[in-house]
Amino acid sequence: MATDDPKDDHGERWAKEAEEKEQRKVRARKEGDRSVWFGLGMFGLVGWSVAIPTVVGALIGIWIDKKFPSQHSWTIMGIVIGVLIGCLNAWRWMNKEGGKR
Repeated sequence: MATDDPKDDHGERWAKEAEEKEQRKVRARKEGDRSVWFGLGMFGLVGWSVAIPTVVGALIGIWIDKKFPSQHSWTIMGIVIGVLIGCLNAWRWMNKEGGKR
């Protein structure tokens, strides 16, 4: 038996909204801490995982260029190798974190 009482509609809407909020809370708990700080931390982790190998590659390249002068720039090659290693490292971290969902 359906009634046309607006209070019944309001109660049903309120119950539905409460249920949706509870479901969002449960999903958030299952997924873990995916806050803004988590995103910034992940962004920093990826940045450093690329920056450190790049700088190390550049330093090794500079050392090789000073010790063994040649026609080719080992500094540039060190930077390229460092970026490639850093990107692979960042990709590995992102896949690792993406698998936790």
